[in-house]
Amino acid sequence: MKFLADQDIWKTTIDQLRKWGHDIITAQELKLHTASDETLLNVARKEHRIFITRDKDFGELVFLKEELSYGVILLRSHPKMIVELHNEIHLLLNENDEKELNSSFCVVEPDKYRIRHL
Repeated sequence: MKFLADQDIWKTTIDQLRKWGHDIITAQELKLHTASDETLLNVARKEHRIFITRDKDFGELVFLKEELSYGVILLRSHPKMIVELHNEIHLLLNENDEKELNSSFCVVEPDKYRIRHL
């Protein structure tokens, strides 16, 4: 799957997604680390990448602005639970295909994930 990682995503999570074989690029690598939330979502949509973030504001933005609606994964955890969070991300990505995730807002926590279709 293809992802665009917000600047708040831990390096260990980015490394893990790459280890699993996913195509992930970061906002930092695109020199978008100071870009607005709307710009980040637009870039993700145009490049057909699922946006992955820890910023809760993206949930409201995706549902209020239909033109920005594209796949978003919101990670909710603290560093002590990173292994459990990675296990749950892996489960989400194995149980759902890219087409479904491209049109969903997903919340991933260390012990569960939820999907809401856009």
